[in-house]
Amino acid sequence: MNSFKKFIFISISTVIILFLGIIALVIYIDPFFHYHAPLENFPYLVDNQLSQNPGMAKHMTYDSVILGSSMTVNFNTNWFQEEMGLQTIKLNYSGAYPKDQSNIMKIIFESDNDVRAVFLGIDVMTYTGGVEETKYPIPEYLYDDNYINDIRYLLNKDVVLNYIFRQAADPEKTDLATVYQSWWTDEYYNKQWVMHNYEPPEKVEVETPADAYLESVERNLEINICPYIEQNPETVFYVFFPPYSILYWNDVLCENHLEATMAEYQFIADRLLLLENVRIFFFPNQEWIVTDLNNYADYSHYHRDINHYMTKCFADGSCEITSSEEMKQTLVEMRLLIEKFDFEELFSVEY
Repeated sequence: MNSFKKFIFISISTVIILFLGIIALVIYIDPFFHYHAPLENFPYLVDNQLSQNPGMAKHMTYDSVILGSSMTVNFNTNWFQEEMGLQTIKLNYSGAYPKDQSNIMKIIFESDNDVRAVFLGIDVMTYTGGVEETKYPIPEYLYDDNYINDIRYLLNKDVVLNYIFRQAADPEKTDLATVYQSWWTDEYYNKQWVMHNYEPPEKVEVETPADAYLESVERNLEINICPYIEQNPETVFYVFFPPYSILYWNDVLCENHLEATMAEYQFIADRLLLLENVRIFFFPNQEWIVTDLNNYADYSHYHRDINHYMTKCFADGSCEITSSEEMKQTLVEMRLLIEKFDFEELFSVEY
């Protein structure tokens, strides 16, 4: 009986020591940066926006941030240093909703960093959702201050095997300047590829009322976006509308919500222009970009060269909207661009 008790004691002690060793290893390496900044010599893999963004926001050093959806993943943060002298970090979420932006901005502005600028991409379609809606469920234990539930991180098999042991055995450190960059290589950015994979939506006969989305847009702005802008007057918010391809506007026409979409753009611009620390940049009307499908890998995602162009615009003020009237005129030009585009010719060719 004594031998059995001794065996049980040794077994339990071994398990406890093993668990404590794993916990200590995770805390020391901290691949999700939950407790500290990255170690100098460990080859960190950064590929999980939901799990790694909050730690990077909390513990890394930066003075500006890129926020938004997959429309922002091809920015290279080195460009912001070259063009604007900013030490920038990229904290985007694919398919991001306003609540996703709110979640990460809370951590950003609670960090010890002096944030000079935020580059916020706005996809109008995501602002029609609920104010608590996120694209994907977030791992709450990495976003809150409750250390008890951190056990889900500290004893996480995927964290230990894929983010510590595998990286230590086959080190290839992620370049944070290009982190989360899209998988499409240059050969995917061409008209034939885009058209081959594009499927237009079914036509909708009843037009969406022009004001159909505005209540949701207003609530998302007031709850998820504007509080961070208003509470941080020393931070300049570069708010920009990404340049989706002309095929996006074909979707809008087929689904019969052109006026409702235009009303969204105008409403967002009007609201944000009331805030002194906001600068608005509008890229959808850049005809040389949106009508050339060789700039795209699908109907909305553009080549990194376009991201580089946008960075230059932030630096020199090109494509900036400074008043409500200017936005109205820009949207008039946008309508003309859509109206004059020859969709029939585009779809007449077999790809």
